[in-house]
Amino acid sequence: MELKSLSSNWKKLQGTLKKKDVSATSATETTKRKRSDREPQKNDIVKKRRVVAEGTGKRTLTTSGLVSRDRKKRMSQEVTNGGGEDVETVVKAAVSRVNEGRASNVEIGKYVAIDCEMVGVGPNPDNDSALARVSIVDYNGDQVYDSYVRPKEMVTDWRTHVSGIAPKHMIDARSLEQVQKEVAEILNGRILIGHALRNDLDALLLCHPKRDIRDTSKHPPYRKIAGGGSPRLKILASELLGLQIQGGAHSSVEDAKATMLLYRRDKDEFEREHLKKWPVRVVPENKEKGEGDKKKKKKKKKTRKR
Repeated sequence: MELKSLSSNWKKLQGTLKKKDVSATSATETTKRKRSDREPQKNDIVKKRRVVAEGTGKRTLTTSGLVSRDRKKRMSQEVTNGGGEDVETVVKAAVSRVNEGRASNVEIGKYVAIDCEMVGVGPNPDNDSALARVSIVDYNGDQVYDSYVRPKEMVTDWRTHVSGIAPKHMIDARSLEQVQKEVAEILNGRILIGHALRNDLDALLLCHPKRDIRDTSKHPPYRKIAGGGSPRLKILASELLGLQIQGGAHSSVEDAKATMLLYRRDKDEFEREHLKKWPVRVVPENKEKGEGDKKKKKKKKKTRKR
């Protein structure tokens, strides 16, 4: 074979190899370029998924009861604008403070409402009752006093399904004398609201001036609902307030709140009816001056000694 033909064949082979290398390189670059184009898309998807996952986690925590600081701040502002209290105070107020006695954080105003729960005692428990719990709320419905009372007589019917009182409640119950003293201090000089108050006062062995009593069971418009008789508190609360109470065992705190709401609902009419029986005492000015002149005349004259 001649050298010229060999060199020419070699040149053709090298040219062919170069073309293959170029095509392979371009294919590789194209492949790499396509992969590089896809990579940021994958990263974006991953980032989006992470954001959604984190957001979902936050929502789940919130619905499970953990409130964020911003939400708590907004809630606090809403409650503060409405009632002057923060969220924590409202939550604490919602918790029942059974058998607390006298509440130290409540300022008592002019009006209080009372309700008592009884148990059956003696050989005839259907007719003979004794005090087992007493509750008092203020004009706003805040609990002022709540206490279990230890009966002196032997309890023969706890009436748990109605009264909500059970033997276990007597472990920390206060004596009747202590409850009498504490309740009397609260009622002194205040307007007392209740439903069938005579029963409650008799159980407490206490009395209260009739001028300072407002009894929802004797309010004429309420008695019309019962056909002229004494209406049940449960019916009044349901028809006039839209409240469902006494569904099972009674709560004296709940009943006292319902009674106060009934009084507040028709306060003006309550007071008008009350003035018919107990008009305001007015002492004429002339009479006061006349009494003063008589007192002056009654002064003894000093006699001179001779």
